[in-house]
Amino acid sequence: MNLEKSSIGIEFGSTRIKAVLVDENYIFRASGSYKWENSKEGDIWTYSLEEAIIGLQSCFALMKSDYEKKYNQKLTVVGSIGISGMMHGYLVFDKNDSQICEYRTWRNTITQKASEELSDLFDFNVPQRWSISHLYHAILNNENHVKDIEWMTTLSGFVHFVLTGQKIIGVGDASGMFPIDEQKADYDEIMIQRFDSLVKGKLSKGIYDILPRILKAGEIAGYLTKEGSRILDVSGELMPGIPFCPCEGDAETGMVATNSIGIGTGNISAGTSIFAMIVTGRRGTRHREIDIVTTPTGECVSMIHCNNGTSDLDGWIEMFGDFLKRYNGDVDHNKIYEILFKSALEGSSDCNGMININYVAGEEITKFNEGSPIFTRLFGSEFSFADLSRTLISSIYATLSIGLRILQDDGISFSRITGHGGLFKTGNAAQIILSAALGVPVSTMNTAGEGGSYGIAILAKYMIEKTKNESLESYLSDKVYAESEIKTVFPKEEDIRGYKIFLDRYSSFVHSISFANKAREV
Repeated sequence: MNLEKSSIGIEFGSTRIKAVLVDENYIFRASGSYKWENSKEGDIWTYSLEEAIIGLQSCFALMKSDYEKKYNQKLTVVGSIGISGMMHGYLVFDKNDSQICEYRTWRNTITQKASEELSDLFDFNVPQRWSISHLYHAILNNENHVKDIEWMTTLSGFVHFVLTGQKIIGVGDASGMFPIDEQKADYDEIMIQRFDSLVKGKLSKGIYDILPRILKAGEIAGYLTKEGSRILDVSGELMPGIPFCPCEGDAETGMVATNSIGIGTGNISAGTSIFAMIVTGRRGTRHREIDIVTTPTGECVSMIHCNNGTSDLDGWIEMFGDFLKRYNGDVDHNKIYEILFKSALEGSSDCNGMININYVAGEEITKFNEGSPIFTRLFGSEFSFADLSRTLISSIYATLSIGLRILQDDGISFSRITGHGGLFKTGNAAQIILSAALGVPVSTMNTAGEGGSYGIAILAKYMIEKTKNESLESYLSDKVYAESEIKTVFPKEEDIRGYKIFLDRYSSFVHSISFANKAREV
């Protein structure tokens, strides 16, 4: 294996940090991971940046050990490195590069007033989780740290800075911080001017100078510094000077990992959050439920992002495991997942009157300001394990489907979706039910369970391997995925009909709860 033609991709996901080594033929050769979890401190969902560095070092060390055991060769150099992370959120620093406010993640739904005012000001949907919403929220609340803000970034941007010293970000990740002018692949100048006028005198400098500098896929975004190499590899064996590609968000690296960056393609990432990315090449009509972000090359993407994905399902799995432990002391959580997913295919396609609101956190699309998981069933419905299993998986896609209905009503169509994330690693139930929910074929690739870390490793390879004028789309289709194994599931009409019945019930129930909550607030 030629290490100088290999690449390392490191992704900071919501439940684990993962590092992978990809060889000159785009094949996984080694990996390592570190589990972490967000915590709610007061009203804020957050992660510790100190733990982010610990996780970075741990997953790199495990990947390095994995490689060296397999190939009896020291890992001292690679051709390129890339960092990916959860999009959005709020990370701000002072002139000494010290963090001056806790990391406020994408999961927070505390910025409604700021989000609504900015959306009206820009005539552009600015969701609550976007970095600029969090900044304006802090300004509206007269938070003391605001006056000391020198720069802000995302989680991937922070780690990229630690390793390279560069305050740089990929255009896709940047598009979840502040609206992008896709023609220039830079922050929208008119919106920059409007924001500066709105907050005049509140910040030490203009917002453009606070935001990180944007680069597109294929550009060099810095090099591993001597200090960075010691942070990444505590053994001190990794050589400095390795080039980095622009850091990217998990949505964009998921697009790369599923070969879904061309206009008309789409993918769905299913993890702690769940979101769909449909490459449209145009902004479309403004909707509160639809974000406009970009690919790593700056093309317009319609994004439907839901804060709640698999966390509630994981909670049910833990409960089933607790029951088994009490029954006979033998618990294999992987086996529980396997049984549940297999059983789901035996359940009724309309879930037999069962509804599971999987909202561990607030959900902007359906106007839930905070988490409130709820399970209910119609009177007289059969309470079987198969139907319950089907309901738990179907519910993961419900809010996403509500958002996609709006997108389709807006004239945006898609003929195929590629799924990725841990949900698609257990059998094909998740793929089959998603196909029924969307009414289109759903494909998975052999990288389905490892999307983000693999995607950023490929972006890092593209940076050093691309030929003159070679587009990322061509590079992926003609080289990376030319011989990839793709599994496609086609929806059955009865499953489509059943999911529509389920979704209509789900929508009505969620709407009634949301309305009741609003009435109580009034």
